[in-house]
Amino acid sequence: MHEEHMNLILLGPPNAGKGTQAKRLFADFQIPQISTGDILRKAVAEGTELGKVAGPLMAAGQYVPDDVVIGIVEERLKEADVANGFVLDGFPRTPGQADALEKMLGRLGKQLNAVISLEVPHAKLVERGSGRRVCPADGSVYHVYQSPPKRAGYCDKCNTGLVQRPDDMPDVIEKRLQKYDSETSPLKAFYEKKGLLKSVDGVGTPEGIYEEIKAAAGKA
Repeated sequence: MHEEHMNLILLGPPNAGKGTQAKRLFADFQIPQISTGDILRKAVAEGTELGKVAGPLMAAGQYVPDDVVIGIVEERLKEADVANGFVLDGFPRTPGQADALEKMLGRLGKQLNAVISLEVPHAKLVERGSGRRVCPADGSVYHVYQSPPKRAGYCDKCNTGLVQRPDDMPDVIEKRLQKYDSETSPLKAFYEKKGLLKSVDGVGTPEGIYEEIKAAAGKA
């Protein structure tokens, strides 16, 4: 594997800031963020063979089998834009998927550089998520702590009263975080055994966290 490749998995709970960091990595190193949810939706929209299998399952709210997800990720990793590397987000979710990913990367002549876990305390994640407010009229998003509207509770653009999404209620966020922790702890153990797991403190400035991620990826 060439030194310039950067093949990463980015782990982190909801509201940990994975998307922000993945965009920075793309801007600096041209490595695309590969989100399995996005890929599945695109495959369904384009009517690919795998998309035809995944579509009805997703429409019914059912789980897409591992082999279908692996197939879709493999298709994506054969595309030209991953020449410099990739950032996998939302996949793998289990040691079984991680095992299948390792075999698939072997077939493609690729290997992972690092699995970077953004660590953020639950209380901070609940604060980030539950502070979000949305304008039901134009979709503008505010945050009561980080980017509040000029007039508390009302949209700057159209003066409509802001609402809190049901998904952003503290108890709902806490349940999602507990599920994430229970799902990913075996995955972290899997990559720790392989010497690939790097933990990064996800609290701080986006710039500071990005420097930590680059160091973890061997690019500082």
